[in-house]
Amino acid sequence: MKILAVEDDVWMASALADTLTQQNYTVEIAADGQAGWELAIGTDYDLILLDITLPRLDGITLCRKLRQEGDQTPILLLTAKDTQSDKVMGLDAGADDYLAKPFDFQELLARVRALLRRGNSALPPVLEWGNLRLDPSLCEVTCNGETLHLTRKEYGLLELFLRNQHRIFSPSAIIERLWAFENSPRESTIKSHVKALRQKLKAAGMEPDCIETVYGLGYRLKPSEENSQKNFQENRQSDRSAESMPNDVEQKIRAAVMQAQDAFKAQIGDRLTILQQMAEALAQSNLSETLRNQAEREAHKLAGTLGTFGLAEASGLAEAIEDLLQSRPLTQQNADSLQQLVTRLYRELEQSPPASISLPAPPDPATGELPLLLIISQDEQMAEQWLKEASQGMRVEVIFPPIAAGMNGPELNPIVLKKPDAILLDLDAGERKQDSLQLLSALSKQLPSVPVLAWTEQDNLSDRLEVVRRGGHGFLHPSMPIAQGIEHIAQVLQPVHADEAEILVVDDDPVVLNTVRALLQPWGMQITTLDTPQQFWEVLNNVSPDLLILDVQMPDINGIELCQVIRADPQWSKLPVLFLTAHTDTNTVHQVFIAKADDCVSKASMGAKLVPRVLSCLERSF
Repeated sequence: MKILAVEDDVWMASALADTLTQQNYTVEIAADGQAGWELAIGTDYDLILLDITLPRLDGITLCRKLRQEGDQTPILLLTAKDTQSDKVMGLDAGADDYLAKPFDFQELLARVRALLRRGNSALPPVLEWGNLRLDPSLCEVTCNGETLHLTRKEYGLLELFLRNQHRIFSPSAIIERLWAFENSPRESTIKSHVKALRQKLKAAGMEPDCIETVYGLGYRLKPSEENSQKNFQENRQSDRSAESMPNDVEQKIRAAVMQAQDAFKAQIGDRLTILQQMAEALAQSNLSETLRNQAEREAHKLAGTLGTFGLAEASGLAEAIEDLLQSRPLTQQNADSLQQLVTRLYRELEQSPPASISLPAPPDPATGELPLLLIISQDEQMAEQWLKEASQGMRVEVIFPPIAAGMNGPELNPIVLKKPDAILLDLDAGERKQDSLQLLSALSKQLPSVPVLAWTEQDNLSDRLEVVRRGGHGFLHPSMPIAQGIEHIAQVLQPVHADEAEILVVDDDPVVLNTVRALLQPWGMQITTLDTPQQFWEVLNNVSPDLLILDVQMPDINGIELCQVIRADPQWSKLPVLFLTAHTDTNTVHQVFIAKADDCVSKASMGAKLVPRVLSCLERSF
C-alpha cells in the first residue's frame, strides 16, 4: 500500500516514514503543500497523511483542491492545533479523519489501517484467501496455520493482490503502488519478486500458479473454478459488455443521440452553404485560401457526422470533396468536379434524411451458462486443438460452413442463431482469403456487439490492417500458444467497470463530440470533450484520463501527431488511444497503427461499435 505524507517538519516526516515502512507500507514525503499537490495528482496513493500548517499551500486548501478534482483518496489530517474549529474546517474540506499532535504512533497505525479498509469497500481487518491469511496489524502472513517469512516487497505484493482479488496489475502498476518514485526499479524486477513469492507460497502448500500471469496484461490471484463460474454468472446478469444494455440506459442513449442529431440537422444548412460558396468562388477563379480551408474543414466534419447518422452515400460525397480540396493547385477540372459533388450532396441529403444511430441490441436474458466461443474453420486439426484447450472456462463449438464470396443476410443465420459470445474466424478457411475477409465484414455488421477475432497462418501488417478495417476485434496466429489466445478471448469477455473511467475526446466537430458523449455517458463514464486541439496538453494533464479518443484529421494539429506526442511522453506513453475517423482507407488505418494507437473505429459505425471498443480498451488498461 502506498502512502503520501505531506509534512514540513523534517523530524516528523522521518518518524512517519520509518514507522510506516516498518509496517510494510511504501511512503513518499512532500515537504510543502505545493509539492504534495503535484505528487497527489500525478500518482495513485492509497492514503494521504496531511499536516495542516504547510508552506506554499496549507493542508486545508490542499485537501479541498483534491476533493474538487474528484480525488477520493482517504485523507488523515495531522496538526498541532487541537481546536474544534480546526477539526470542523478539516472535515468540511473533505478529510476523512483528524489526529492531533503529539500522538501515539500505535493510534496513528490503527487509524491508517481503518482508513485503508474504508477505502477498499470495508475489507475485514484480516485478509483471507483460501488457506492464506494476512494480518495487517501484525504484518503477519500464515498459510495452513504456519507463518510465512516474506521480504518487505513480497509482503507488499501479496497484500496488494489480497486487497484487490479480482484486479490484474501490470508491472508498471505494481511499481507505482509499491515503490517510491525515486527508487523505482525496472519492470523485469517485478517478475523476480513474483517468482520468489510464488515459490514461498508453493512451499507452504498453495497451488504453484496461485498468482497467475495474464499474458500481455500482468498478474492477479488465480480465481478458483467455483469462483470463476459464480463470477461469470453474476457478470452475465450485470454489465458484462455493451451487449447487456438495460432498457433505461438504452432510452437515455437514444434520447441523448436524438438531441445530437437535432443539433446536427440545424448545422447542415450552414455547412452546405460554405461548400456552395467555395464551388462558386472557384468557378469564378477568386477562391481565397481562407474560404478554401474553411470548406475543407466543413467537408471533413460532414464526412464524419453524415456517416454517423447512417448517410453513407452522402458521407462518401463529402469525403470526395475534402480530398479534392487538398489538391494543390486546384485546376478547372477540379472546379467542375467539386461543383458536381456539391450538387450531388445537396440532392442526396434532400432524398435521404438522417437515420437513427444503430445501437448494440440487448441480448436475451442471461442463462448463467459459460460464454460460447464459436470457431469458424475448415481446419479440423486446428479446431480440435482449440476444443481441447478451451474446454475449461468457456463453451466451444466449431462449424465448418462453406465460405464463399458475398456471404450475407440469410447465409449468416447458422452463425447468428448460435448466439455466440465471441467468434474465432479462420481466415484460411475459404478458397480465397478475400472471401473470409468479406465474411468478417458481414459478421461485424450483423453482430456488432460480438467480438470477432481472426486466425491465420500468415502474420503480416497488411492482414492485420485489413482485419482492423473490417471490424475485427483481435488477430491470432499459430506462433501464439493456444492457451494465450484463450486467455485473450477470456479477457475480452470479462466485465469492465465503466463508471470508473475518465475519457477525453478530441474532435473539432461539436456534433461528433455530443454524439460520443451521448453514447458513453449513460454507461457511467466521465466524458470530457475538447474541440480545440491546441489546448490538448493542458486539458490532458488536468483530466488525467483512462482513455483518449482522437479524431484523425483536425485543423493545425491532427490526431496522429497528438498520439505520437502521447507515446513519446514517459507519463502518458501507456495511455490507451482510440481513433475515430471518417476515412477507413488503408493509408489512414496504417498511419493510425504506426502511431501506436490501440484501436480505430469508423464514424459511420460509431453507434454500434464505439461502446464495445471503448470497453475493450478500458479492460486492457484496467
